Amino acid sequence: MHIAMVSIPFPGHVNPSIEVIRELVARGHRVTYANDPSWADAVESVGAELKPYESRLPAGDDWDGDMIDHLTLFLDDAIGMLPQLRAAYTDDRPDLFLYDIAGAPARLLAEQWGIPSMQISPTFVAWDGYDLEMAPMIEQMRADPRGAAYYQRFEQWLAEEKSPITDSAAFQGRPDRGLVLIPRVMQPFADRVDETVFRFAGPILGERDEQGDWTRPAGAEKVLLVSLGSTFTDHPEFYRHCVEAFAGLPGWHIVLQIGRHVDAAVLGETPANVEVHHWVPQLRILRQADAFVTHGGMGGSVEGLWSGTPMLVAPQAADQFGNAEKLVELGVARRIDTTIGAAELRETFQNLINDPGVRRASAEISRELKAGSGAGYAATLIENAAA
Repeated sequence: MHIAMVSIPFPGHVNPSIEVIRELVARGHRVTYANDPSWADAVESVGAELKPYESRLPAGDDWDGDMIDHLTLFLDDAIGMLPQLRAAYTDDRPDLFLYDIAGAPARLLAEQWGIPSMQISPTFVAWDGYDLEMAPMIEQMRADPRGAAYYQRFEQWLAEEKSPITDSAAFQGRPDRGLVLIPRVMQPFADRVDETVFRFAGPILGERDEQGDWTRPAGAEKVLLVSLGSTFTDHPEFYRHCVEAFAGLPGWHIVLQIGRHVDAAVLGETPANVEVHHWVPQLRILRQADAFVTHGGMGGSVEGLWSGTPMLVAPQAADQFGNAEKLVELGVARRIDTTIGAAELRETFQNLINDPGVRRASAEISRELKAGSGAGYAATLIENAAA
């Protein structure tokens, strides 16, 4: 088959599904992958063919504003993406469209061309009763003139494209079929998810050789990774507090990722057991780490669970707050804020790593995830969706 994947240029949206793409190619399918040209190496490394389009989404940390502003940016990107996808696939129509939750224009094309489609979700999905529970927040957003304009524009776009679904929330959150690439334990109200629509297959984590390697230093008794992901990383004061809090812990080696906007010089002189990077091969380090300070993005949360690393979670936006609550509920994490001082950070960290219940829960969940997920299962579900 020709299978077309459509996503956006962010690690948290590409990394969760890339091993599924590799498996589909290995099974003999032709896979094209629509994304920004900056992802060409990652796409081609698994045997897929890039279909480039120009994304309008901000790069890196350049996300000013509130949720309405962010949703508007995603809508702008989707509206701009659609004609580019149509041009790329008009003479090369696939047998199946796979699309990331932010690749909704692929669903429109699938509807218009009579092609099966399947949503690929790197985060949690809607459950029975979700719409009612979210209604107060939606009404609050609609009461804001910017929010009202967002919903009106989204629904007008769907109507103009002759989608049978003109409610924006249903269009995004209620696909015909959905493949969920997170562990079921991270799904809110998992018992209320319609599993005739959504199937859980995650996490699916590969080697990610293209991201480079990392080796635990000789003599490092324990390793702590500090990473706030790829977005919202401009927190120099937090990084300074991390250096102050963790550098003096006996036996610990610290790997500190500071993102692309922070100059390492602002941290001052760092001790020998602290290494500072703008970007790190996160999964490679987590496989060798003993603890993890994370922003609580779904990608990092899942990788921490899979690796069995106790976590301190400093959520900042979007689903990170809910993810932090879930990780605390699972018994593998403590929640902090990026405004936390060095002394409190050190104390909270020591309480975390010295709690035998946290270590036990982290190890148990890690074993369960490694035994119950896989690219092969996901690929079979995708093949069945096109049948």
